[in-house]
Amino acid sequence: MSAPAPGGPPPGDVVIGLDVGTTAVKAAAFSPGTPWRHTALREYPLAEPRPGWQVQDPDVVVAATLEALRECVAATQGAPVTAVSVGTAMHGLLALDAGHRPLTPLLTWADSRSVAQARELRASGEATVLQRATGTPVHPMSPLTKLMWFAASDPRTCARARWWVGLKEYVLLALTGLLVTELSSASATGLLDLAARDWHPGALELAAVDRSQLAEVLPTTAILSSSPTLATRTGLRPGTPVVAGAADGPLGNLGTGAMAPGTAGLNLGTSGAVRMVVDRPRTDPGGQLFCYALTPEHWVVGGAISNGASVVRWASAALAPDLVGSADGSDEALLALAAEAPPGCDGLLMVPYLVAERAPLWDPELPGAYLGLRRGHTRAHLVRAAVEGVCLQLASVADALDRVEPVTRVRATGGAFRAPLWRTSVAAALGRPMTVGADAEGGALGAAALGLFALGHVSRLEDAPAALVPAVDEPPPVAADAEQVAGFAQLRARLPVLVDAVARLTAASSAR
Repeated sequence: MSAPAPGGPPPGDVVIGLDVGTTAVKAAAFSPGTPWRHTALREYPLAEPRPGWQVQDPDVVVAATLEALRECVAATQGAPVTAVSVGTAMHGLLALDAGHRPLTPLLTWADSRSVAQARELRASGEATVLQRATGTPVHPMSPLTKLMWFAASDPRTCARARWWVGLKEYVLLALTGLLVTELSSASATGLLDLAARDWHPGALELAAVDRSQLAEVLPTTAILSSSPTLATRTGLRPGTPVVAGAADGPLGNLGTGAMAPGTAGLNLGTSGAVRMVVDRPRTDPGGQLFCYALTPEHWVVGGAISNGASVVRWASAALAPDLVGSADGSDEALLALAAEAPPGCDGLLMVPYLVAERAPLWDPELPGAYLGLRRGHTRAHLVRAAVEGVCLQLASVADALDRVEPVTRVRATGGAFRAPLWRTSVAAALGRPMTVGADAEGGALGAAALGLFALGHVSRLEDAPAALVPAVDEPPPVAADAEQVAGFAQLRARLPVLVDAVARLTAASSAR
């Protein structure tokens, strides 16, 4: 699946950004300062061999990445590719032997097998100390807790593992032949001391790994050279610069232009996130936010939710199987049904924790629940409550961001926003001005922009996206009904009490 390049070959040099995600890779080629671009997409499966295990074959991911890259190179019709810049999904973990061959599948961020390890760290109080030092919440998504699980449950693999890496290291290995990582991806492992910019001794001890088993941490702007085999497989010239790049979350802010103080970037697809760029590592006192690097001068603070538009997909299957839901939550028929219920759903609220939730509570054991259910509620109410529950989660993350830097406006992207109900509901829940941008290249544009900055073609990182893509007019803010905004504000104030009630009921039920 791809977007064709307009008007034949590019008029000048080309920069390619890679966005290697959880279920698909997007490669986007840009000719700086011109409308020319080409986007290639390749998908790959996410397997669940056991309940809670979410893994994939790393070689399948790499093969898809090289295929997308080859398509982009072919689209240039011989024009010079000045760099390939790499963005990848965070929190993956993979064991390699001494020959760099995988010993395990790639454990993705969604893998929750290390719930017990995260629980132990929270119960001991170590979780708070670790999050302040590393910027990564203690949660099963974290490579730290995944490594603790291997130490406790699979010592045979631990004994054989020469290297423990993430998706970024494995992709860079395929592109350059070097086993290295970069500051952004390393900052999302739970193993890096943000102040020292080096591996955290206490975290390594908990994970039962030695620093010699982890890759060297390079700057996100580090420029490597493509390997000879990459030229054969993709058509790139030998020695083409490969920029180490960053993690997909921070690159999303860059790609959507959410870089100014007070401007939060919000993405809503299968999952969701709200993030803001700050000038130094910062964590909030409540421990509700992560802090990951983009460059040494740009850090991203925010929170991700696991249950985004996927909650509507669940609602389609469970409540309205006659209305086929789409993967990104933009299904017209299902959301038309939801729109039949009034805002606020006549007192019905859904806590949408269908899979192990992340921000703002980072408690993977909290289940989802409907609260306030009455006889008069219909399936339209149930579906709309699912939508509004997701919106409340995103608003809760934005509220937590206010304690670090007040959120004055939000730039939103994601497939879900093709649906008017998602746009108006998220804007009302946030209670802040929100614009929705085109969900074009996103993280791939961010990766290419970081590459342009690394090459020295722009002096300020913030200017790099505009140097790649001609400027477009800022979309108008989404109009949110004042009464709906007030209703969401009341729900946001009540949400902690309601979630606490769900937690207490769950604990009481488990104790029986």
